[in-house]
Amino acid sequence: MTTITPIQPIAGTRILGVGGFRGERVVPNEEIVGPIDSSDEWIQQRTGIRTRRRANPETSILDMAVAAANDALEAAGVTADQIDVVLLGTVTYFEQTPALAARVAAEIGATPAAAYDISAACAGYCYGVGQADALVRSGQARHVLVVGVERMSDYIDPTDRSISFLLGDGAGAAVVGPSDTPGIGPTVWGADGTLAGLIHQTRTWLELRGETHEDAVADTIATEWPTIRQQGPSVFKWVISNVPEIARRAVEAAGLSLEDVDVFIPHQANMRITDQVVKMLGLREDVVVARDIAETGNTSAASIPLATERLLREGQARSGQVALQIGFGAGMAFAAQVVVLP
Repeated sequence: MTTITPIQPIAGTRILGVGGFRGERVVPNEEIVGPIDSSDEWIQQRTGIRTRRRANPETSILDMAVAAANDALEAAGVTADQIDVVLLGTVTYFEQTPALAARVAAEIGATPAAAYDISAACAGYCYGVGQADALVRSGQARHVLVVGVERMSDYIDPTDRSISFLLGDGAGAAVVGPSDTPGIGPTVWGADGTLAGLIHQTRTWLELRGETHEDAVADTIATEWPTIRQQGPSVFKWVISNVPEIARRAVEAAGLSLEDVDVFIPHQANMRITDQVVKMLGLREDVVVARDIAETGNTSAASIPLATERLLREGQARSGQVALQIGFGAGMAFAAQVVVLP
């Protein structure tokens, strides 16, 4: 009987390096309060945001992803030709195919690495880290590049008070590779599509083209560009009801307790949400909490790696510390894992 030789698994994985790119334009609250009839004080009280970063018109989502990827490769001491897989989380790439991950792989010189996109909104980066961990531990890959990138400004309605004033542009990336000891805990993840309406796009692409599933050749052409909306109070309630328990499960899955956590890196959705989750988890007083949202804004899939990059670059966190990271967003997708910082 013919047998297949199995791939030999390895002991563990870890994040070898992180990198980031923030939109070039610093957009203060004063610049956006007019259309939403608001104030700098109102935005800071409700979100903790003072400024957000948005990309220049000529800076594409590909440009941002490549910049973050190269930054992560340099930090990890890994060359592009050593990358076996590129995973990219985004919900703001306009083209359905080919995948943005494949274009990033080509731009950085990682071809013929396997490459595919992940559409899990603000949980996209943590989804990617979970998949990268599994790929490396199973022996399917040795080095995996995980990128989270968004040009949220392409989906902003300046008059929208539900979410648009939170949003920024950026890219974050991490290189995951083998380790003698586990440096990435099991991923606790999931989604609840029954709550898809809580964070959604206002128009489908079919509607934008003047088409529907029932009538693909409708005469009228929609002119309203699709933008992002959210039901803020309902999202806040869902997060407070679910995220602390998801975080606890991730820590437990790693064989640790909350007392072992040195750094907390949640999706940078809203400072009030972060503060409430920290309080509910009862983290140690000396735990470092990522608050990159104050200056960068909510960058969806890019927010966790960008927050990590800032903490390490500014010396607020250091290599070897235990970090709990958790992403959550549209589709009420979520993913959390404990990682050892690079």
